[in-house]
Amino acid sequence: MSIQSDNNSPIRRQLSNELLYLYNTGKLYHAYRTFGAHISDGGVQFTVWAPDVKEVRVTGDFNGWNPADSKYVLEEIGNTGIHTGFIPDIGEGTRYKYDIEFLSGKHVLKADPFAFAAERRPQTASVVCDISYEWGDSEWISKRENTDTFRSPMNIYELHLGSWRRHPVDPDSDDEDGFYTYRETAAELIPYIKEMGYTHIEILPVMEHPLDASWGYQVTGYYAPTARYGSPTDFKYLVDECHKAGIGVILDWVPGHFCPDEQGLANFNGGKLYESVIHPDWGTYKFDFSRNQVRSFLLSNAMFWLDEYHADGIRVDGVSSMLYLNFGVTDKSKLQKNRQGGDGDLDAIDFLREMNYMVGTAFKGVFTVAEESSAWPLVTKPPQDGGLGFHYKWNMGWMNDTLEYMKCDFPYRSGAHNKLTFSMTYAYSENYILPLSHDEVVHGKCSLIGRMPGDIWRQFAGIRLLAIYQMTHPGKKLNFMGHEIAQFIEWREYEQLEWFLTGYENHEKYQRFIKDLNHVYLEHPALWADDISWDGFKWIDADNRDQNIYTYIRTGKTPDQKDKEVLVVALNTAVQAFDEFTIGVPEKGFYKEIFNSDSAKYAGSNRVNTRQVRAKKKPAHGMPYSITVKLPVVGGAIFRKK
Repeated sequence: MSIQSDNNSPIRRQLSNELLYLYNTGKLYHAYRTFGAHISDGGVQFTVWAPDVKEVRVTGDFNGWNPADSKYVLEEIGNTGIHTGFIPDIGEGTRYKYDIEFLSGKHVLKADPFAFAAERRPQTASVVCDISYEWGDSEWISKRENTDTFRSPMNIYELHLGSWRRHPVDPDSDDEDGFYTYRETAAELIPYIKEMGYTHIEILPVMEHPLDASWGYQVTGYYAPTARYGSPTDFKYLVDECHKAGIGVILDWVPGHFCPDEQGLANFNGGKLYESVIHPDWGTYKFDFSRNQVRSFLLSNAMFWLDEYHADGIRVDGVSSMLYLNFGVTDKSKLQKNRQGGDGDLDAIDFLREMNYMVGTAFKGVFTVAEESSAWPLVTKPPQDGGLGFHYKWNMGWMNDTLEYMKCDFPYRSGAHNKLTFSMTYAYSENYILPLSHDEVVHGKCSLIGRMPGDIWRQFAGIRLLAIYQMTHPGKKLNFMGHEIAQFIEWREYEQLEWFLTGYENHEKYQRFIKDLNHVYLEHPALWADDISWDGFKWIDADNRDQNIYTYIRTGKTPDQKDKEVLVVALNTAVQAFDEFTIGVPEKGFYKEIFNSDSAKYAGSNRVNTRQVRAKKKPAHGMPYSITVKLPVVGGAIFRKK
């Protein structure tokens, strides 16, 4: 006896020929409205794609988890591989799985690929969930639709929800982790982000995953916010409150590979269904982008987080591993070529282009970001021009060169001078975000301050210099949590940040430094209004390797400003200070120091310029005028032309 599946059931009416066609051609962008478990008419409609199997049943709380119960068999619609059926008298909170009988006769219990909620790990059942929510962010959405992100400030705070803050663990409590809930995080994170001057948060993958140590990058529940921190509506509350406070929310998304755990997508019908091959680096499964139903699943998933959760951006993880057929392959006998003779994965490339087009068309003001570490061209150019269509790309070259230079001991920096200038040879080849991310403070790479050479004073001076360089270099900004308090140990996902450090003078003053620098960034359009063309940047002197000094100009204006703002930036990466250093400037007038990393309030030596400086008609560095200023040891200063 099969469960109710008559043509009058709510979901069967939606499974029209058009819907089936779109799903099976990879063009169904809202599959989550049909597939999965939907509460309706006094029960729940279940729909799942499982082709080439003997039978699909639903089992769960309602039948004592008895997979042999034949009452709950789903009916296949023709030969589509789509199984659907209605179970009355169940609803919110019901735990369930699909019992799939393979052609071999083997039975496997699978979580619902489209489940809106899941049990908290280590349990793995899907949970029927009503994710409706009354949003209060209409003002933010309206503003977002009318904002040009390319000409707006973007300073991103990347965080991992499980280790930003934690409660002390009570041995008598059932909560052995001390996790903050989504709502508790909202209460403390949002005021902190506002005070510190960040514009966006970027959350490491919030999708359900079994292993904490994967940081969320090995997903089992693509449509379910992890139950570690609360319910789906709790997560919506966090996003909503961010928007009400004027903070954008970017979600990490992992369409390149998925977790091999048995309850997930792996071997869903007894063979390769969602997967193509095992990822050579991570032991996960790569998605099969040649299969249309897999494309519908993933395209709908991107749409889901933007539509249902109001995300402002999606950062796509591991794009390089998707683009190349032979990514991570070391055995030459296993190297592949595509039908054009190259090593690009044409199906994955086509998928990424379609995803970016879909997002750009459906959501005005929303953006996509590629974490792409190779030299793949035109990542942020339109598909019609041969590009992938992303809005932004992480500038991994800038990150690597910058950190290599910053860890270089002072006597050897002259030989590495071009590591801080080379990035400007390609700075406008893509729309870049400058990332100092979680990947740079794990696996023995050291914390950022731990990379800095010298004694403690010079290490703090060095990390302040790194921050001012990042903030004045063209490109949007991203920093991982903990950077703003100069945490010495590497990030550990199993404990909270070392917030006690802010009780020590150096760390407290460094946090104040980051806060002030962030607000300088927000307040000066020269640092963000023209990030995508040479109109916003000009070298004064890129070649002073003997003194290890870099000087350049940033310019820009908002639409309501008549004249461009002009900022002069001077970075001294050496241990020699200067009381009189001449810098060429393009225009006459007065130049006032608006920020100096060496200020005493930031634990510096206080070699600052307290008075505005008048430009003299004395040519220098190819400029008709010049100013003479103080430059600190291992520090930087920003001057604004009045």
